[in-house]
Amino acid sequence: MATNWDTQDEQGFVKVNKDGVGIGRKVDMRAHSSYENLAQTLEEMFFGVTEFVLTYEDKEGDWMLVGDVPWRMFVTSVKRLRIMETSEANGLDCII
Repeated sequence: MATNWDTQDEQGFVKVNKDGVGIGRKVDMRAHSSYENLAQTLEEMFFGVTEFVLTYEDKEGDWMLVGDVPWRMFVTSVKRLRIMETSEANGLDCII
């Protein structure tokens, strides 16, 4: 069951977790206009991590690779984000 902490709230914020970091952060999806802009913000937010795989949970509870759908569709369907170290993402093809 999803809680308010895990879902995009009315103001457009989404929780972001990075593997190996115990505390999650929130990012305002309305402040971003593209995948590239979002990736840059996350790099800065998580201390310059440049090689990572970004995944997201959609409204239906499925985990997907960020970039698999058009930006506008992504923004309306994302519930939360997960940043995976490239070395941990065996079998995934999308590196941001």
